[in-house]
Amino acid sequence: MKKLFLLCFLVVLSGNFYAQETATTTKAKSEATAKKKKAEADKATADKAAADAKKESAKAKKAADDATAASAKAKKESAKATKSTTDKEAAKAKSSADKAKSSADKAKSEADKAKKTAAKAESTKADVKKTETKADAASKAAKKDATATKKTATKTLKETNEKAPSVPDKITGEYNGKKVYTGPRGGKYYINKNGNKTYIQD
Repeated sequence: MKKLFLLCFLVVLSGNFYAQETATTTKAKSEATAKKKKAEADKATADKAAADAKKESAKAKKAADDATAASAKAKKESAKATKSTTDKEAAKAKSSADKAKSSADKAKSEADKAKKTAAKAESTKADVKKTETKADAASKAAKKDATATKKTATKTLKETNEKAPSVPDKITGEYNGKKVYTGPRGGKYYINKNGNKTYIQD
């Protein structure tokens, strides 16, 4: 029984092996056929592409010839138009140059006038500066006088009947055009028109 079972098992295995080999061979044949068909299709496509390329080349050559002819024609017309335009532009340029020269002369005249005006303005500016300097000096002097007057006005005077000493004291300043003396005890006074001492008190 064991032998029979073993024999059946071997038959099954060998059948499987041959079936796989047949399937592989069939698959290979099928792939070869498909590759052959694909190669034929590719060849047909390549032939068509070559024919199309040849047609396109002929069209391109014709277009290039047409373009060359058009270019020659355009060049000829351009040369003619350029000459006419050049003549017109030269006339315009000459007219513009004449206008520019006239404008330049006018501008030069205006510049000379402006220069004279600027020189006059500078002179006036210098005069104004001198006047300002004088006015500033006068203002400072007036301010100084006002300060001195204010200072003088704040002083109070005390007139006495005391006669001026025969030996005058030390002169230490001036008040309203009169000499100011300082006494031995530090009092400041001047001699009034009556010949008496008038003490100055701050």
